[in-house]
Amino acid sequence: MEQRHLGRTGLRVSRIGLGTLTWGHTQESDAADLLKVFWEAGGSLVDTADVYGDGEAEYLLGRLIERLVPRRDLVIATKAGSVPDPDRRFDGSRGHLLYALDASLTRLGTDYVDLWQLHAFDPCTPLDETLQALDIAVSTGRARYAGISNFSGWQLAKAATWQLAAPGTRTRLASTQMEYSLLQRGVERELLPAAMDLGVGLLPSSPLGRGVLTGKYRTSTPADSRGGSEHFAPFVAPYLDDAASRVVDAVATAADGLAVTPLQVALAWVRDRPGVTAPIVGARNAQQLTAALSVETLSLPDEICQALDDVSAPVHRYPDQDWSTL
Repeated sequence: MEQRHLGRTGLRVSRIGLGTLTWGHTQESDAADLLKVFWEAGGSLVDTADVYGDGEAEYLLGRLIERLVPRRDLVIATKAGSVPDPDRRFDGSRGHLLYALDASLTRLGTDYVDLWQLHAFDPCTPLDETLQALDIAVSTGRARYAGISNFSGWQLAKAATWQLAAPGTRTRLASTQMEYSLLQRGVERELLPAAMDLGVGLLPSSPLGRGVLTGKYRTSTPADSRGGSEHFAPFVAPYLDDAASRVVDAVATAADGLAVTPLQVALAWVRDRPGVTAPIVGARNAQQLTAALSVETLSLPDEICQALDDVSAPVHRYPDQDWSTL
């Protein structure tokens, strides 16, 4: 699998990443199959978080490292900052973040993570305090690189600029992880331009529109799908409206014309967008993952990309366009 630099850093990662959001609800044997298939295909970037399955995803990944795949072959990325508190969803305090990192390392059974990410912006904590936790993590060797997740455009720009301009030894932000697909192009409004300008690589989550872009929901909801499960149905539901259906139909038409699958078309589109480093794919089983990894040999023709851009284009007016033309 092709390797790409993560942002403006020396870290190289596979251009498709493996997500573990559902590993808290996955059998160890199934997770082992996923990790083995991914590694054998040349994949290296494995993304998790301390809250996935209340820590079970990290714990499961840790059990598989070395026993199944050498630690040195993986780029392990995890996150901290989300908390199970209805009154405060995110805790970006230095104390909480560093405590959470140490707990993640224990569950993962490793001395360091390759990429440590702030899971979300915490408006209740001064940003410089939050960012100092990244500096401490890297300077103490507990993390090799640092990134963010779910920051808006101005939040990313402020954080990345602070790390580049503030005095002292600061850790450059390597990445931002955001949802990005043909069904969710909101990052193109301000966040993606800021990330590209500041040298921050984009790691798209849910690149298949939470599974909807595979076409599996075009006529019904499969009982064995996430949309058919009580736990994940609310996660899929926002992308089952008429607007999404038009995009899915266009993807299916393109797939038919290219003699490939809708999954391959949707994943290739987001993988090769400007500023994207590696989409994070969350497969339910090895068969699904193998299908996703088969996109490695596919490059969409310019005409197909343009048609998909047109049918899925979000409305961006003032102030994104030149104000004088409005």
